[in-house]
Amino acid sequence: MTTIAVVTAGLSQPSSTRLLADKLALSVSSALPEAKIEVIELRDLAIDVTKNMLTGFPSPALRAAIDTVTAADGLIAVTPVFTASYSGLFKSFFDVLDQKALDGKPVLIGATGGTERHSLVLDFALRPLFAYLRAEPVATAVYAASSDWASPGDLDTRASRAGREFASRLSSAPEAPVSSGFVPFEQLLTGGE
Repeated sequence: MTTIAVVTAGLSQPSSTRLLADKLALSVSSALPEAKIEVIELRDLAIDVTKNMLTGFPSPALRAAIDTVTAADGLIAVTPVFTASYSGLFKSFFDVLDQKALDGKPVLIGATGGTERHSLVLDFALRPLFAYLRAEPVATAVYAASSDWASPGDLDTRASRAGREFASRLSSAPEAPVSSGFVPFEQLLTGGE
C-alpha cells in the first residue's frame, strides 16, 4: 500500500494551510484511491521540535512524526508564508530530520499567504529546501492566497492537476535507483568508481 505523509505548518485553527493540505491530499486520493494518508500537524509538535533542536532528542510524539515522514512513499508539505518564506516551524521540522531521510522521495509542495505576491515562495524557498534534502518535488506546486478561498474554482483546478502529477509519480516510482554511468567529479578526484 502506498503511504503519503502530509506535513502542515498552519498555526491557527482553522488554518488555511491545513485546508490546502486537505485539498491536496483529497486530490491525490482521488487519483490514487488505495493510498493511506497520514496528516502531521506541526502546530501540535512545536514545543517538541524546539526541544529537539536544543537537545538533539525527539519526544515520542515527534519521533512518531519523523518516522511517519521517513517511512512514507511520498510527502505533501504545506506551509504558511511568513516574511516572504516558509515558516520557522516548518523549517525547524525539516531541520530535525536526518539529512538523508527524504532522498528520492516525491514531494508535493504548497503554501498559503495573504496575497498572490508571495506565490514565488514555492520556487525560491520551498524547491531549494527540498532539493537540498535530495527530495523530488513534482512540477506543479500550489499556492493559495486569501482571495483563492472566496471562489476556489481555479484553486481546485490547480490542486487537482498537482494531485494527479504526484499520484502518477508515486505509481511510477522505480523500485531501486538505476545507474546512469555518471561518475561524480568528487569520485574522479579521489580515484573512486
